Amino acid sequence: MNAPRRNRNRSQFNLRTRMLMVGAGLGLCAVTLVGRAAYVQLVNSDFYQRQGEARYLREVPIATSRGMITDRNGEPVAVSTPVASVWVNPQELLRAPERIPELAQALSLPVDELTAKLTQKADKEFLYLRRRMNPDVAAQIVALKIPGVFSQREFRRYYPQGEALAHVLGFTNIDDHGQEGLELAFDDWLRGKPGAKKVIRDRKGAIVESIDLVRPAEPGKDLTLSIDRRIQFLAMRELRNAVVENKAAGGSVVIMDVATGEVLAMANLPTYNPNAISGASADARRNRAVTDLVEPGSTMKPLTVATALQNHLVTPDTQIDTNPGYLTLGRYTIRDVPRNNGVLDVTGVITRSSNIGAAKIAARIPDRTFYDSVRAFGYGVAPHSGFPGESTGVVPVPGSAGWYGTTKTTMSYGYGLSVTPLQIAQAYSALANGGRVIQPTFVKGQHNEARQVIEPGVAREVVRMMETVVTQGGAKGAAILGYHVAGKTGTARKNGPRGYEQGHYNLLFAGVVPATNPRFAAVIVVNDPQGGKYYGGQVSAPVFHSVMEGTLRLMDVPPDDIQSWLAAQAAGKVGNAAVLPVAPDPTDAGGADIDAATEFDAAMPTARAPQPAVQEVRQ
Repeated sequence: MNAPRRNRNRSQFNLRTRMLMVGAGLGLCAVTLVGRAAYVQLVNSDFYQRQGEARYLREVPIATSRGMITDRNGEPVAVSTPVASVWVNPQELLRAPERIPELAQALSLPVDELTAKLTQKADKEFLYLRRRMNPDVAAQIVALKIPGVFSQREFRRYYPQGEALAHVLGFTNIDDHGQEGLELAFDDWLRGKPGAKKVIRDRKGAIVESIDLVRPAEPGKDLTLSIDRRIQFLAMRELRNAVVENKAAGGSVVIMDVATGEVLAMANLPTYNPNAISGASADARRNRAVTDLVEPGSTMKPLTVATALQNHLVTPDTQIDTNPGYLTLGRYTIRDVPRNNGVLDVTGVITRSSNIGAAKIAARIPDRTFYDSVRAFGYGVAPHSGFPGESTGVVPVPGSAGWYGTTKTTMSYGYGLSVTPLQIAQAYSALANGGRVIQPTFVKGQHNEARQVIEPGVAREVVRMMETVVTQGGAKGAAILGYHVAGKTGTARKNGPRGYEQGHYNLLFAGVVPATNPRFAAVIVVNDPQGGKYYGGQVSAPVFHSVMEGTLRLMDVPPDDIQSWLAAQAAGKVGNAAVLPVAPDPTDAGGADIDAATEFDAAMPTARAPQPAVQEVRQ
């Protein structure tokens, strides 16, 4: 009788407890749900609003244009043009495989190739199909309404001057970032800041509506160069003519304003088309005027003379005995070719380009004084022009492993050191600028502070000496009617794996005009001519004549040799505006500037073992 009663009481107790527990649990769930709803709707509503919007609201970039580059006269030389890039959502298109052949035909791609690309990116939502297209063509492709195919606006760099300014400007990559030349040097200045905006996209990725501007696009800043495109074209044309005529491997031209350091032209061959960079080799893209080293040959002699004059070791009238036409240096011999010049004054050493005369002048200069002077002119020091990759050159240091008993002697006439064409132009600008070295620049109006390296009177005296090279020496081909021209030729044997190579030369001419009141300095280098002419006076001096004759006209520089100008006009040889070209004297053929062709052979080791990049005579 008692057992049934206990079971009934337990059942009643358990049912009540269970009901209470279930009720409490349901109540707790209800409170939790209400609390959670209140938290989501009231406390953390912004977060969930953003999460919801992320399902259909996107932030997309706004493309911006790169700054324009102009020459010194405001003519555009690098501009950004709008283009379009076609892209696809592979996931969307793969759901409609029957449209792939139509898309492949529109893009001029093989169907198999396009299918493979889509398959490889099947887990992605973005794939470029074609970059930098004509916007009209891209619009035609998008108009086909192929699932997942869209376009976006971009910009592409265009260079109106083509290969003429390729080495100066460089180029940009597919994302419009500077890769070489001034495009790289001033990339931060030229590159704009992309903007951003919020848009609503549908489930297929297409933009339905623009909602808000997050930040506006900032276009890049414009850049005005010191380059004059007219002079640049002239320099490129005349250099190309010389390279073709003399079957040369290449060459360089640099023209500087001596007072400001502004580079007016810099041309190189071989060159390339920056609008079609894919077809250009690395060798063609190299700016040889800034990166390639050459031994300056006899263009070094005016600096040697300037150093001696500055230190009062010689005067213009000092007599230098170059007899008997050769000078023995230990086991080696230096010669003056083609003749024994006898006794010369210092001016005659420059006029006749006497290696012996330069060597004997250098012998009077202390080693460290000579080295410091060469460095002061900018040799062995980076020009700091702002151009990426510029070389410092190589100048041996007295007392170092690279300085030997005859190093200073060979350096005095242009061997044993290596420089760039830009450095030579900078040094000659210093001679023309009253002995003040100024840092070269490619930006108009960016005038750097000049540094006095020799006295103004010494600089003027050396320029006067260099005039005789054009009027009496081996550079008659550089003469310009109506203007006093001062310059120096150079012929430097090229250094190869086995030492100096027979029949391979760099031919140079460096000069300033007008000599009485210099405005411009120019350097011409022709690399490895094989046309039968092997002297700077034959090949490079006429290029200087043609380029600088045009430059003087374009820059409205009045003649400083009025007598010859009026005499030519009276004889009916020139009109009111024309100038009479002066042809090279075939009987002179560079004459005394045969400095590297033969006279250095005897000063070089006969064994052609592998030599360093800078070759020098060793005791």
